[in-house]
Amino acid sequence: MNIVVGVTGGIAAYKAVNVIRSLVLAGHDVHVIPTEAALRFVGRPTLEAISRNPVYSDLYEGVAEVRHVAIGQAADLILIAPATANTLAKLAHGIADDLLTNSVLASTAPVVVAPAMHTEMWQHPATVANVALLRDRGVTVVGPGVGQLTGKDTGPGRMSEPDEIVAAALAVLVPHDLSDKRILITAGGTREALDPVRFIGNRSSGRQGVALAVAAAARGAEVTLIAANLEVEVPASIAVQHVVSTLDLQAAVTAAAPEVDAVIMAAAVADYRPETVADEKIKKEKQGDSLQLTLVKNPDILQELSAARPAGQVVIGFAAETEPDRTKLLELGAAKAARKGVDYLVVNRVGWTEGFATESNEVIVLDGAGAIVSEASGSKATVAHRILDLLS
Repeated sequence: MNIVVGVTGGIAAYKAVNVIRSLVLAGHDVHVIPTEAALRFVGRPTLEAISRNPVYSDLYEGVAEVRHVAIGQAADLILIAPATANTLAKLAHGIADDLLTNSVLASTAPVVVAPAMHTEMWQHPATVANVALLRDRGVTVVGPGVGQLTGKDTGPGRMSEPDEIVAAALAVLVPHDLSDKRILITAGGTREALDPVRFIGNRSSGRQGVALAVAAAARGAEVTLIAANLEVEVPASIAVQHVVSTLDLQAAVTAAAPEVDAVIMAAAVADYRPETVADEKIKKEKQGDSLQLTLVKNPDILQELSAARPAGQVVIGFAAETEPDRTKLLELGAAKAARKGVDYLVVNRVGWTEGFATESNEVIVLDGAGAIVSEASGSKATVAHRILDLLS
C-alpha cells in the first residue's frame, strides 16, 4: 500500500519515527510529509532513512510534476501523527497552506489522525468542535491517551503509542470480510525430542502463521492459533494453544478442526521422530565417535484433516521446498496438493537465507488440481492477506 505519513510540529514528532518504521517493515511504501514546524523536532535525513523515500515539505517544490496534488492522489491511506491542534483546525476547515494539508485536500484516501497536544488545547471548544467535524466526515481519530505531557504536565493529550496508531491505521485498509468465519491456524515448527535436552526440529519461526492469525482477526474472523515453538509474540487478543511435537499438534488440531470453517496449516511439521527417547541426556562418552538414531514416520496431519473435514470446510496447506527451478517447484507443489487432498496449497521456496526466520516471503498458491490461483510477495503480513483473500 502507498501510505502518506504526515508529521506535524509537536514534541511527539519523535514517536513518528517508530510509526514510519513499523509501516515500512510491514511492507508498505511510505512517503513522509513533515510540516516545517515538524522539521524543528525531527530532521529530514532521519525521516528519509526510515521511510526509504525522499521527503518533501515545501509546497512550491516539484511544481512541474504537480507534487502538491500527485502525492495525495496516489495515496491509499493518509496518516498524520502527531496531529497538532493547528493541523486539526486546518483539516476541519479545508485550509491548505502547506504540502501536507494540500495533499489531504487532493486525496480521496481514508485519513487517520493521532492528536497530540496539551490538555487545555485538546479540551478547548474549538478543538472539540474540529475533531467532531472530522469524525463526521469519516476521519479516524486515534487517541489521544492520558499521561505525561511536556514538562510537568499530565492529562489527556498524550499521543497514542506507535503500535496502537499503526494497528488502527492498517485496520482502516482491511476489509471485514471474514466476520462470520471461524479459522484454525497452525504456526511454528514442531520439535521431536531425543532426550530431555536435545530435539530434532526445523528453522520455522512462526512469523507467517502468526501474520495469518493477526490478519484474519483484523478481518473479523474468530481465530484459534495452535503454535509450535514460536520465536515471535502473539497479540493478546488471539487465542493460542501451545504445543511442542507433531503428535501434540495432531491431537490439538484434530480436536479443534471439526468446529471451524477453515483450517490453515502453516506450521512446519516434522516428517519423522525418534523411535525412542532417552530418559537422560545422551552422553558422548558412552556413544563413542558416532551416534545412530532410528526415526519413525510421523502421521500426515494435513492429509488426515483433508480426508475427515466436514462439508464446506476449506483446508489450506503449506509446502516449503528448496527446489530453485520454478517449473520443478510447481510440479512438486501440484503433486503434493493432489496427495494431501487440500483445497489450496501455498508453495514457498525456502533455504539458508529465504523463507524461514525472515520478515518477507514469496509464495505461489495452487488449487487442489495444481493450477496457480494466486502469487504474492512482500512482508509476511502482505502475503497473509493475499492468502486470506482466497477465503473471502
